[in-house]
Amino acid sequence: MSRRLPLGEGETVRTACARGLLRTGVVEKTGEVLSAAALAERVGWAADLVSRMAAGLLAARWNAADVDALAAGVDAGGRALPTNAWMALRRLGWTISPPEGVRVNDRMMRMAQEQAGRLLRSAKWRADLTTGVLATWPADPGRRTPGEWDAVREAVPDGRHLPSSIIRSRTRQIAAFQHRRGRMPADVFELEAAPDAARMLLLSACDGQQATLARADDPGRALLRLQLPTCPAPRSYRDWTWVACPITLPPTVPPGAVLHLPTLRTRSGRVHADLAYTHAVPKARRTGHTIALGVDWGLNTLLSAGAVRLHDDGTITAVGAGAQFRAAGVLAKQHRLRCESEYLHAKADHYQRLINDTDGHRLTGRHAVLAEEIRHVSDRRSNLNDALAWSAARWTVDQAITAGASVIYIEDLRSLEARGMGRTLNTRLSQQIRGQIVDRMRHLAAEGGIAVVTVPPRNTSRHCPRCLVPLRHRKAPDRPATPGWKWATCPNPECGWQGDRDMGAWQRIAARGLTHQTKTATDRASGAMAIRNVVDALEATAVVGPATPHTRRDRSKTGPTRCRTSRPAPRRRRAPSPTGPSGPAGKRPEGHAPPGRTRLPRAAHRHQGVTTISTPTTRRHWPRGAVLGAGFHLHAHATPPRWETIQPIPQPADHTGSLS
Repeated sequence: MSRRLPLGEGETVRTACARGLLRTGVVEKTGEVLSAAALAERVGWAADLVSRMAAGLLAARWNAADVDALAAGVDAGGRALPTNAWMALRRLGWTISPPEGVRVNDRMMRMAQEQAGRLLRSAKWRADLTTGVLATWPADPGRRTPGEWDAVREAVPDGRHLPSSIIRSRTRQIAAFQHRRGRMPADVFELEAAPDAARMLLLSACDGQQATLARADDPGRALLRLQLPTCPAPRSYRDWTWVACPITLPPTVPPGAVLHLPTLRTRSGRVHADLAYTHAVPKARRTGHTIALGVDWGLNTLLSAGAVRLHDDGTITAVGAGAQFRAAGVLAKQHRLRCESEYLHAKADHYQRLINDTDGHRLTGRHAVLAEEIRHVSDRRSNLNDALAWSAARWTVDQAITAGASVIYIEDLRSLEARGMGRTLNTRLSQQIRGQIVDRMRHLAAEGGIAVVTVPPRNTSRHCPRCLVPLRHRKAPDRPATPGWKWATCPNPECGWQGDRDMGAWQRIAARGLTHQTKTATDRASGAMAIRNVVDALEATAVVGPATPHTRRDRSKTGPTRCRTSRPAPRRRRAPSPTGPSGPAGKRPEGHAPPGRTRLPRAAHRHQGVTTISTPTTRRHWPRGAVLGAGFHLHAHATPPRWETIQPIPQPADHTGSLS
């Protein structure tokens, strides 16, 4: 299959990944049909061989010298290393050998070297970060001074744009090591153990002698052929055989996409395939946007989004009133699962302290059951977070497509830490999966050529979107009994804007992105776009005007006032109403009789004393009788005072008069 993809003007290639499932396989030599369980068993044997070889290579090369040599990008002769990890390791002379007595082909070793090389290359960034933090260790690890922050950012690669939460987490890790060992670690390789090698088959590191992939006659199906062992420890090449596995392609894979060899994983007795494919998509622009979608993060409302338009004269107006993505039900379920997980972890830790490495302890079985339940709850939380991330990203991209926006501006909250804001708020902030949502948003937006750009979040909820004056926050007027600062009002009398603070925030984010779009920077490694700094001169123009100017209707008098009678004629029916069905519901009145009541019942006209129930002011239910002075209920009235039932005592007439 050709890997070249024809591109048109304004198009670029996009490599994505879709999930597939291998449900069966056929042994080509004997024609034996393998069930899903048998196929998973054979793939598991191959994955175990690869993971053992990769783990051995990682343990041997997990040191600063080898990681620096791999990250340098050149070999001993000064030649540039290949981009493939397995080829780079072979150029450096880092060989690998299978377990004793086991015969594997060279392609199995390639997969082990590819996995180990990727992990070693990723350790370089962590090593430089740890070295920079150790070199600028603060006097108080819990709180750095501004000078110490500047020093650590200068020592860390690309530290000026690195979220502070990453530096803090690395500092806490080093402080924990110091508290446990009584000394500082030398580097990240002493601070962290060598990573575990996953049980998977990276078929992308192989060629046609190990695996092939081709489309079938049906555009929605493909055929994967690969060599698998027939036993856990193959002794010769006769213990390897070719197996053909049909794959049903997901509907997200375009018919003209170029398919690549997948990555195979075994889980719960089934083989999962991460199928990579390449297809042509419109190229996302960095600048030149006129319609943008602004996205703001929230707590009760996870996302608030709306579109704005940049006109030729430089003015910005809102397109519509915006929308909100509410996930209260999912967040409540996350909270329940988190509480259950914390309870199970606490109970398992208590069992572990009681067992205390005692062989044959009677609590060992219970501890194993708790460990399995913890894993089950963790899987449920992961699946729930994954579903929430895809749903929120799909909703955001759909909003951009509907509004015709070519860019999505979202505030960058990577440095937001859940600390110092109360136990409940800290927990809710920690459970938000902002990073996963943004990653999936970029993935989905690339299909339509929509750029996703992060902008600084400073003062997006604090300033008015129309005049940039600091807002005043208070309780929402429609929920006076709900605590919080959800509603925002502008104190500027010439502006007078008010509304939900999240709805004002997305306008500020979108306006800031449009005015700063020339400052958009693109990361070379990941291709992510970001606006990193706010320019005051551009920020002064980031104001959003109303979509339509507010004009008041001219009510000036142009003629004499029409005479209106104080007793208007009653509304008459144009035709008699039809006869209604007989029954408990009664009949609809006939002829000109109005359907409503003509007067209130007797209770509404009774005298109301000082003990009458007052009209409710905070309840949503306003009974008709209470509004008209008949008490809380239509037929309820106050009991007359006791002195009104007693015959009044006649008083003698007084003719003296009053001195006043």
